[in-house]
Amino acid sequence: MKKLIVFTGVFLLALTSVSAQSDSKLIQLGAKGGVNFSKITGDDFDDVDSRTSFNVGLVAEIPLSERISFQPEVFYSGQGFDISEIDQDNVFDTDQNIEYQLDYIQVPLLFKAYLVEGLSVEAGPQFGFKIHEEFDSEPNSDGGDLEIDEDDSYVKDFDTSLAIGTSYKFDSGFFVSARYTMGLTSIFKDDTLFEDVDGKNEVVQVGLGFMF
Repeated sequence: MKKLIVFTGVFLLALTSVSAQSDSKLIQLGAKGGVNFSKITGDDFDDVDSRTSFNVGLVAEIPLSERISFQPEVFYSGQGFDISEIDQDNVFDTDQNIEYQLDYIQVPLLFKAYLVEGLSVEAGPQFGFKIHEEFDSEPNSDGGDLEIDEDDSYVKDFDTSLAIGTSYKFDSGFFVSARYTMGLTSIFKDDTLFEDVDGKNEVVQVGLGFMF
């Protein structure tokens, strides 16, 4: 929670700085939220399933020209992956999942291009700050949670991704969006048992929001 407050404050401070140099009437602020389908990809993660979670946060749009805008965001993003639990003889599928939960504060810095009125495409780097890590053997109930202490974690605190997506904004200010983010670096720390493991975050997001 402290990390969330700090990064939100930094985002708002940076946005205020930009507003002071631009026509504030042209800058839009908004809120967004949606569903995440996330997993870890790489040569060593062929059998994992996606974890379904959510994202919620703030968004701004700063016009640079008639069709091009800069769109910084800051939001909570529930990520990680699922592992289907199957008995050793593959006879009885227990129909239960084990979740490895990796939660981040994500800060994408996107450039948006309008193709036609309302419809746009967007792309840019995204920087993730890990705020929580947990192993959940019973994701559909209140039990099974095992929080992983930072000292025992093999996962880096910082992650870099590439985000690409599309959105449609209505005249009312509501918008719908779809986005794909691909990790550019391994999530695992160096000098650990997992330093040679190929594992990168991959997230598909769908959601909606409102620009004020």
